[in-house]
Order: sequence, then structure tokens, then C-alpha cells
Amino acid sequence: MDVKDYVGFDAVGLAELIARGQVTPAEVEAAAREAVRAVDPQLNAVVEIWPADDGPRPGSAPLAGVPFLIKDLGITMAGRRTELGSRLAAGNVAAADSTLMSRFRRAGLVTFGRTATPEMAYSTTTESVLYGPTRNPWDLTRSAGGSSGGAGAAVASGIVPLAHATDAAGSIRIPAAYNGLFGLKPTRGRIPVGPDVDEIFNGLAVQGCVSRTVRDSALLLDLVSGPAAGDPYVAPEPPRPYAQEVSRDPGSLRIGVLAQPWGGHRTTAPVAEALSRTVRLLESLGHRVEQAQAELGVDWEEFVLANGRQWTANLTAWIDELAAASGRPVDFSTLEPPILASYHYGRRVTGTELVTALAVRNRVSRSLARSFDAYDVLLTPTMPDLPVPLGTHGRGAETLDGLGWLRRLLDLSPFTAAFNVAGTPAMSVPVTADPGTGLPVGMQFAAGYGREGRLFRLAGQLEQAAPWSDRIPTVWAGSHPGR
Repeated sequence: MDVKDYVGFDAVGLAELIARGQVTPAEVEAAAREAVRAVDPQLNAVVEIWPADDGPRPGSAPLAGVPFLIKDLGITMAGRRTELGSRLAAGNVAAADSTLMSRFRRAGLVTFGRTATPEMAYSTTTESVLYGPTRNPWDLTRSAGGSSGGAGAAVASGIVPLAHATDAAGSIRIPAAYNGLFGLKPTRGRIPVGPDVDEIFNGLAVQGCVSRTVRDSALLLDLVSGPAAGDPYVAPEPPRPYAQEVSRDPGSLRIGVLAQPWGGHRTTAPVAEALSRTVRLLESLGHRVEQAQAELGVDWEEFVLANGRQWTANLTAWIDELAAASGRPVDFSTLEPPILASYHYGRRVTGTELVTALAVRNRVSRSLARSFDAYDVLLTPTMPDLPVPLGTHGRGAETLDGLGWLRRLLDLSPFTAAFNVAGTPAMSVPVTADPGTGLPVGMQFAAGYGREGRLFRLAGQLEQAAPWSDRIPTVWAGSHPGR
């Protein structure tokens, strides 16, 4: 299979070719590896590739033979390194598959490498000291987003049709928006994160993927969702497979629009114009769209403080465990300045302060739940600005304490984190692009707890009405001749 042919198929399409015997898994995998060689020197999205294990026979699993990449965090694959983008964890090898990794294998995916993440996934851009910056395939001077930036750049450039991603404050949706992809953050409890942990960041973090088509994300969620023994959260079972929802009519939805983010920040003109185009498209499809009053239930500073305490307390425990396992010191030789500052801040968080932060989580969850009583779906821009230049996040970061660093991240991405706190599903859809730069602009749609089906129905409708698959980034594996 030539690379130019390979990039023309999504995961479902590749699986169908393999099942019919029109191409072998080995040929598809070879094309994916050639795609890495063609574009990754420019992007720095893939930090390691390895010989793939033999997967299920063609036709024996829904995605048998489809090439796949996992993020360097949040998942473990037996015998493979998981370094969390950090010098502190460099060389760390996983002893066993996590539950999700086992489900990826069962789905038939051929995992042949891992993608870049910022240190500890603690940023909304992917620019770690360990790996170096991951570049956006639409504009190599700009960020690919984070923390699943490597996954986003790899999928957008054609290396793989979909890739594993995680999301604790927007880390699926931000790279999806920056790279022109579809990315859905599932409901808390939809996908297991164990068995080594019962929850990540007190339930803020979930697992998922980024993809070029809606149906790929829907099918993969069908294949990997459902509780595992001992899970603390269990999301309600959907009435039908998500793969079937993509082609179903969503009906006329009442959609509430939040154009300006919480906290007094401002959406930039290119993104505000993209939002207006999206509203007009939704109205043309028969949806009722109006300005929303979606309240957090707390003021912005209280929201930032609660998240800061919750994040840094968890991060500190995580770092202490890694330091004990590696025998390395916790200092500037192993951690980047904002992560070290966050570690020291987390050490000062008291048990009472953490409990208070969890109470804020509850207030935000209850307040946003009332918004979903009023609206079927909430619409916001995924990000308030176009993809930012590389280096934007790091300017003066060495002067910030742990709370200051998190405030910077939330200021840069003020729309996404609330839905992690609430535990509700939210997706970024590449409905449109900026005419001036050609850069993709993602729109975020959120629904009530357990309502992924509603989001998939709407996403499928938008994909048909405003197709994005014909938009090709500057760095694209299909532009390179195969061997």
C-alpha cells in the first residue's frame, strides 16, 4: 500500500480493506511507518516506534490491522517505556498492560509507537525538555496543543488515522482544535483508567482519542468503554452503539452559545467570526440557537484556586512516587521550572484545602448540570484564539509559582476545564477554518452527563454539512512519494 493511498482512509476504511483481503496488515503498517519517516522529522510528534506485536487475524476484531499510537502518559503497555515527557521518568518501562491497553489490543489496533506529551501532561502545549517541541502540521511555527499534542500532530499529518489521547482540562479537545481534528472527551467513568489507579486528578482526567473522522472516534469508544472491576465511577450504558449514532438525525436541538469565556477573558476576532459562521450553519440545519447563561457556580478565581490545589496535590504525590522508583532527585535536573514550582505548591496544600477544592468541584458540577436542563447542548469555541506560536506558554514561566502556572494554562484555555470538573462529555469539531491564515478553528459542544450519543449525532450531521476531510495541512504524509 502506497502512503498516498494509506492517508485516504480512516481507521474504519482501513479495517474494511484488510477484512476483505484487499491489503494485508503488514502493508498497512509499512505505510504508517513510511508516513512517520516522511513527516515526523518536521513535527517531532512521535517519540518512539517499535516492532508491532502480532494482532488479531484480519476480520477477527473490528479494527484488526489498523496502525495506532499511544500517548506517553496515562496508559501502560507491557515492556514499553512510559516516560511522561519527563527526565524524572526517563527509561521507565511498564511491567504490564493497563486495562485500556488491553482493550486497544482486543479491538485489533496495531500499536507501534508512542506520541509526545508535555512534562506530566501539565501544559496545554507540547514542548518538553525531554523531547523538544511538537510542531503544528498546519504551521510549523505554532503549537500543536497539549497535552495530547503529539497525538494531534500525528493524526493531522496522516501518520495514523486516530491515536490515543487523554484529557484532564482540555487535552483531547485542544489538540483537536489546533490540528483540525475531531476529539471527544467522554463522560467521567466511561473508559477505565486502572488498574494501577482508580482515578486521575480526582476524576478530572479521562481517556479517549483524536481522529480525522467522527465514525472512528465513535467506534473506538464502543470498543473500549464500560467499567472494569473496582472502578469508582460508572457512566450509564448508552441505548445503542455510538457508531450507529453518527448517522442518526439529531433532531432540532436547543443550543446555548457561550461566546466569551469565564473569567473575563476575550475571544479573539478570528475565533468569534468562526463561531458566528458555526451558529449560522446550525440554524440552517434546524437547530434553535441562543445566547446562554452557563454559570460555573463559583467565581473564576475560586475556580482557579480549587483546580490549582487539586492538580498540584495530585501532581506532588505522582512525582514523589516517580522519584522513589527512579532514585532521582526532585530538582531542576529532573523537572522543568513550572512543574517543579507546582510540586512545591502541592506540598503545601493541606488535606482540608483539598477537601474544599472537591467541594468546589461539586458546586461547578451542579451548576453546569442546570445549564443542561435548559439546553440540549452548549456551544463555545474550543480555544479563544488561533494556535499560538511555540514558546508562548514558557515566557517568564520560571517566575511563576504553581498556582500562577495553572492560572496561565486556564487563561489560555478558559473554555475546556469546566467540563472536566463537571465530568460531562464535550467534543471539539473542526467545523471551520480561519480564512486569513488557513488555520483550523475548533468548536466545542458539551452535553449532559452520559449524553455522548447526542454529541455523536450532532457531530455526524456537521461532518456531512461542512466536511473537513478535504482540508490538508502543510505537512501531510500523502504529499510524499512512498517507497
